[in-house]
Amino acid sequence: MPHVRTIFPVMATLIAYTDYKSPYAFLAKDRIYALADDTGAQIDWRPYVLDVPLYLGSATVGEDGTVAEADRNPHQWRRIRYMFMDCRRQARKQGLVLRSTRKIWDSRAAAAGMLFAQRHGPDVFRRYHDTVFERFWQRDLDIEDTGALARVLAEAGAGGFEAFLPEGLANVEAIGRAAEADGVFGVPTFILDGEMFWGGEHLPEIRALLRDRHTQAAL
Repeated sequence: MPHVRTIFPVMATLIAYTDYKSPYAFLAKDRIYALADDTGAQIDWRPYVLDVPLYLGSATVGEDGTVAEADRNPHQWRRIRYMFMDCRRQARKQGLVLRSTRKIWDSRAAAAGMLFAQRHGPDVFRRYHDTVFERFWQRDLDIEDTGALARVLAEAGAGGFEAFLPEGLANVEAIGRAAEADGVFGVPTFILDGEMFWGGEHLPEIRALLRDRHTQAAL
């Protein structure tokens, strides 16, 4: 039996904080799109650059899996190994490729690219957003390489990224500070009507809240 999509004409705005180096943000991306399609909610995508070493330590791993350098305790290593095992399991269910990263990436330039893509409209943003996530997690994109990001943006339909980069990096930092003032500490994080939800597992609850909003509006 074909899937019947229920449309809720709510016109709500859902803030979604994301970071390209977060596997959980990658796994949530398409589900956020689906939520917007199904409910009519507007998604306000915002970058939040994670400081991974602050809570998970740091490490650099070679192509052969050998640890070149690391600043992690045994507990952090167990968390990291489980995280990637679980994320790969979830990625397989969605038909996605998610390969473990070899170092802690600086995703600020990619986040600036996201803001630049947004300036060129939703279609350009979505092409950039999808491409960066997919290529990064296939290890086909260096998100610290501003030239590579400029090429992705050009493919998506937005040229001139290099001139925007200083402004974009400043905006990324300002958005991060504002997010932390609101209590944000990780991604994906969602804010609906001032209420914060951390993690993609809350998307069904957010959908229910949107449904309730529509019901109340109809009374």
